[in-house]
Amino acid sequence: MLTPQSQLLLRNIADLSAEVLLVEPMADDLARELSTEPSLSLSCYTTDKTVANHWQQQTTAPCYFAAELDVKHLAQGKKFDTVVLFYPKSKEQLAYSLAQLTAVINQDTQIYLVGDNKGGIKSLVAHAAKLGLHAHKLDNAKHCLWFALTGLADKPQQAQPMTQFKAEVAGKTLQFCSLPGVFNHGKLDVGSAILLEQLGFIQQGNVLDFACGAGVIGTFLLQQAPGIKLYCSDVSALAVASSKATFALNQQQAQVIAADGMPDGTPLFAHIVSNPPFHTGLKTDYSVAEKFIRDSLQKLISGGTLTLVANAHLPYAEWLKSTFGNVKELARQNGFVVYHSRKN
Repeated sequence: MLTPQSQLLLRNIADLSAEVLLVEPMADDLARELSTEPSLSLSCYTTDKTVANHWQQQTTAPCYFAAELDVKHLAQGKKFDTVVLFYPKSKEQLAYSLAQLTAVINQDTQIYLVGDNKGGIKSLVAHAAKLGLHAHKLDNAKHCLWFALTGLADKPQQAQPMTQFKAEVAGKTLQFCSLPGVFNHGKLDVGSAILLEQLGFIQQGNVLDFACGAGVIGTFLLQQAPGIKLYCSDVSALAVASSKATFALNQQQAQVIAADGMPDGTPLFAHIVSNPPFHTGLKTDYSVAEKFIRDSLQKLISGGTLTLVANAHLPYAEWLKSTFGNVKELARQNGFVVYHSRKN
């Protein structure tokens, strides 16, 4: 399967030459398609563990999964002839990604951007101008756009630092760190705030914060119960780096794991807590949360609990009841519901 963005790239494959770097591509079959092009030498940089896994299953071409582009590891000092950047979910992450490219491009590098019309790429011309760059639309198909971007070699973008933030919730002041591209970058989202109000029962044992984002839930739990052994996981390298920085800032200990789904190599948990995602890119995708609920049953000790927050319209109660045989609401507020199930 190919996403529309990848289909548009293949439609413009003549624009690609020699050493090609794909930045934040989709979790589809593009790597397999491009690996049949003998004139292209592929590399990939992604902050998404799912994408990295897909890539490594399809090709032996290098794929670098990390919050920051390690030039020595990926490029070994070379400059790429072509860079294709898949338009991210936020303008902040676009600036972050562009800043990563400084060391791997030169004046001759051709840079292209591809993205879904609904994902913000329609504003690229104006946004690029604000960054001192020029974006020129080359193609429009599959409800996506294909742009050429010029000027980046002459005007490198400033690196986006890890930023510290504060939030007040449940009588506690939370300090946390966040990078662009992390869920609700720099803010405590409403759903997580409602969830935190309901977690006073967690006082001991192994605890997993699934889809940990910036580590806000985890640092709250460690403030509340310093004796727990906390594990955090997220599919995003940006989230993993942010969570690690959050725990360091708060002088707390937690094991933070990059994982596509439930993390491997962990013990069984007394409690699992999550504000699970229900989007893959721009599209609504319930499969991650549904699989997470099923897998949670196997990762809990007898009597262990799963507590999660979700938009009220989502079918989580049905999945929890089917999987655990029980579910109750701990809170319902502002369009969110906190659900709680126990393993019998």
